[in-house]
Amino acid sequence: MVIDSSFFINLALKEAWKYQGLTYPNPAVGCTIVSPKNELLSVEAHKKSGLPHAEVMALRTAYFKLTNDSKILELTSSSEIHTFLLNNHNNCFRDISLYTTLEPCSHIGKTPSCASLISALGIKKVFVGFNDINEEASGGTEILKKSGVDVQSSILEKKAYDLIAPFNKWKEDKFVFFKWAQRLNGSTDAGTISSIESRINVHKMRNVCDLLVIGGNTVREDRPTLDARLVHGKAPDVLIISRKKEFDKSIALFGVEGREVFIEDNFSLLNNYKNIMIEGSSNMFELTKDIVDYYLCYLAPTIGGKSGFEKVEEKFEILNIDQEDQDIIMWMKREK
Repeated sequence: MVIDSSFFINLALKEAWKYQGLTYPNPAVGCTIVSPKNELLSVEAHKKSGLPHAEVMALRTAYFKLTNDSKILELTSSSEIHTFLLNNHNNCFRDISLYTTLEPCSHIGKTPSCASLISALGIKKVFVGFNDINEEASGGTEILKKSGVDVQSSILEKKAYDLIAPFNKWKEDKFVFFKWAQRLNGSTDAGTISSIESRINVHKMRNVCDLLVIGGNTVREDRPTLDARLVHGKAPDVLIISRKKEFDKSIALFGVEGREVFIEDNFSLLNNYKNIMIEGSSNMFELTKDIVDYYLCYLAPTIGGKSGFEKVEEKFEILNIDQEDQDIIMWMKREK
C-alpha cells in the first residue's frame, strides 16, 4: 500500500504542535520515521531547547524498534545518541524513510548536526516540510544530497511554515501570542477554568517567556502570581497595562524574586523582548489585535461564569487542535 508523504509529515506536525511555545529559543519540529513497508517506526518532536532535536529522538525510538536494543533508551543527550547510533546502527536504517517538518540542521551547536547523522546512517529518502531560513542552521539539504540521499522538499509547506513561524518571528523581531481559557458557554471569569494539566502547560510556557502582559483590572481583581511554580521554572517579567499606576504591592506577582514588573499605559516595552505572552479576555484582546501573531485557547468542558468575549467579533484560522487531559487546546491566527 502506497501512502502519500503528506500523511507522515502531518503526523510529525501534530506531534510538534504539542510543544509549541515550549522550545524557545529553538523552533518546534516534528519527525516521523517509516519502514520500507510503511510501518510507522517513530513519531517524535523537539521538546525543549538543549534537548535532542526531533530527528535524533525519532532515530532513537526507531533504532530500538528495529533492533530491540534497549541501551539506547538509557541515553538522553544528543551527542550520546549520535555516537551510539554511529557505532551500532549496522545498516538497520537502510531503505528507511525520514519525514521532518523542518530541514535537518547542518551546524554543530548545543547538539550535533542532524543532517550529517542522517547521511552517515544510510537513510536514502528524506521528506522535508519547510526549508530552514535560519542561515546558521540551513544547508542540511545540501549535505544530504551530497551523500546520495533523495530529498523531497515543501511537503505540506504552508502547514510546516505555520509551525515554524514563531521561531522565524523571534529571530527577526519578536513573537507575541495571546492566551486565554474559556468554558463551553464562552465565559472567561469566575475563578479557575482550565485543568491542572493545562495549567502546567501554561507554566512551562511562562518558564521560557521573556515577558507576560496583563491588564490592570485583572491584577486588581484576581491578585495573580503569574509565575511558573508548577514546573519550578523562572517567572517572566510582567507588563501591567493600566492608566492608573497605583497597585496594592502585596498582590503576589509583585513579590516574585528575580522579575521586573512594569506598569504602563502602552505596549512600547514589548520592543525590548522576544517571546511574549499576553493573558486576558475581551478588553485585552481588542487592545492587542494589531500586535498579536498567534492565539492560544484552552477550552474546558464546563459551563459557568457570566462574562467572556460577548462584544468581540472575529474569525480565526485554526492551526492546530490538541487535547490536554480534558481541555481542548487550539492554536489559531486571526483571518485578515
